[in-house]
Amino acid sequence: MMFTKEEYLARLDKVKKSMEKKGIDVLLVTNPANICYTIGYDAWSFYVHQIVVIAQDEEMPYFIGRYMDAFAGVVKMTYLDEKHVYAYPDYYVQNPECHPMDFMSDVLKDLGYADKTIGVEMDSYYFTAMAFESLKKGLPDAKFVNGDLIVNWVKIIKSDAEIDLIRKAGKVVDNAMKIAADMVAPGVRQCDVGGAIMGAQMRGTDDISGDYCSIAPLTPYGKTAGAPHPTPDDQVYENGTTMFIEIAGIHKRYHCPMSRTFVIGKAEQKVYDAAQYTIEGLEAALATVKPGNLCEDVEAAWRETVKKYGIEKESRIGYSTGLNYPPDWGEHTASLRPGDKTVLQPNMVFHCIPGVYYPDFGISISQCFRVTENGCERMSSFPFELIQK
Repeated sequence: MMFTKEEYLARLDKVKKSMEKKGIDVLLVTNPANICYTIGYDAWSFYVHQIVVIAQDEEMPYFIGRYMDAFAGVVKMTYLDEKHVYAYPDYYVQNPECHPMDFMSDVLKDLGYADKTIGVEMDSYYFTAMAFESLKKGLPDAKFVNGDLIVNWVKIIKSDAEIDLIRKAGKVVDNAMKIAADMVAPGVRQCDVGGAIMGAQMRGTDDISGDYCSIAPLTPYGKTAGAPHPTPDDQVYENGTTMFIEIAGIHKRYHCPMSRTFVIGKAEQKVYDAAQYTIEGLEAALATVKPGNLCEDVEAAWRETVKKYGIEKESRIGYSTGLNYPPDWGEHTASLRPGDKTVLQPNMVFHCIPGVYYPDFGISISQCFRVTENGCERMSSFPFELIQK
């Protein structure tokens, strides 16, 4: 386990209080980040169905999953004992004749939850329409309600132990971005740089282990430099082109994202200017971070700063981040955008990425930060600059 049993139980207590406010007796957790957050289970078993069952009348949660993961994994890797772990046989795996949720429904009946109000993570990547249909069929007397993001909103405020992991992830991303910056040059293939980045993410540093990332390296380049999410291919870097790299450092599943913009050769004046405006706006946004301010206040500081240069941005400029699994390192809770009234509190962590995208190039320079008692802590130290190669 990454944390003490006491920390996990304190997290569960917060989750249960949120459940109570929504009238939920039992919460079925399917998001692997939320499973890891509540019981400490970290393994690539989320490609098959698994759930953590959190009930108001039970101190300890239950895990229900595939046999090879349940007793060989969960019992050995978490604080749960065998009495709190249930395993379905392998014939339930990807079998069109039955579904793992059929088995899980029977377990929930045996636990006495057949007629309870049950919350499910409706918008989780890992909770399918078929899973929901199976649950409803197997538990006809239960009342199903949307329990999405209950755990996410609890984990938006990190413990000091979690913050330490993100700081270490910051050192990993600093190292990975330096490796990328040293390697980018005319004639080099994108995929070679992407491979070097992924190796650096996994290796970490000499004294900090890395991990696999929730998102592949994002490397918009040339004609796609105005689009934020392309991944590496076999294109060769050429003089006169602009590109950016968005990656994260990862330590024990905790992410510290970062984006930087590169110019191959000499930057055109419009590219250089856009980068300076972006950096000025980013600094203004970070200067607005402090407890009591709202998420929308941070975005407003950016927007008002760059407005004088004629820059407008349709999308948000940041989001909460931390513990996660593919396909995203964002927590799907608070966003730095107009209308988000989330009050900043100490130990919230955000990725502020006020990228601006044009038809023929894009500028993306970002910072992962922690809200402190009186401002913000930058979780990585790679300088804000347009990198010319």
